[in-house]
Amino acid sequence: MNKTAIIDFFKHMEWADAVVWKAVLASDVAKTDRKARDYLYHLHMVHRAFLRVWRAEPRDTPYPTFEDATSLREWAVSYYPEAYAQLEALSDAQLAAPMNVPWADLVEKRLGRPPDKTTIGETAMQVVLHSMYHRGQVNARLRALGAEPPMTDYIAWIWLGRPAADWSAVKS
Repeated sequence: MNKTAIIDFFKHMEWADAVVWKAVLASDVAKTDRKARDYLYHLHMVHRAFLRVWRAEPRDTPYPTFEDATSLREWAVSYYPEAYAQLEALSDAQLAAPMNVPWADLVEKRLGRPPDKTTIGETAMQVVLHSMYHRGQVNARLRALGAEPPMTDYIAWIWLGRPAADWSAVKS
């Protein structure tokens, strides 16, 4: 994992998050749908969980909860400057360094064995791929609610010229 590629994937992730949020908030039904909000909360909570690990912050600090989509979206938006600052500060060698995941005991219970070593770069890719999965769930939920899900494919982002995330276009 090199820093240039990881940051590129994060830029796509941020753009994709912004277009999904725009679609959610454009739908009167979706913006009040608990299931869509739960998917989005989980997606953004995992972003924050890995950022805490990269910063060596305490694991046991509770995450905020949100009763409306607008406040959850603001929390989501605030993640990106922090994540970019953290990733920009790392060298390729640091990205390749092994790291401990503080929730390894939970992983061991799920896998039935201790997890193998991972690197900071691999966990950064996990954030990107995990987010992609859950954005897909949000898009499926949008369709089920009668809204049109946006295209968020990486290749579409490239074809569009790698646009920056436009959080201002998201109406709350």
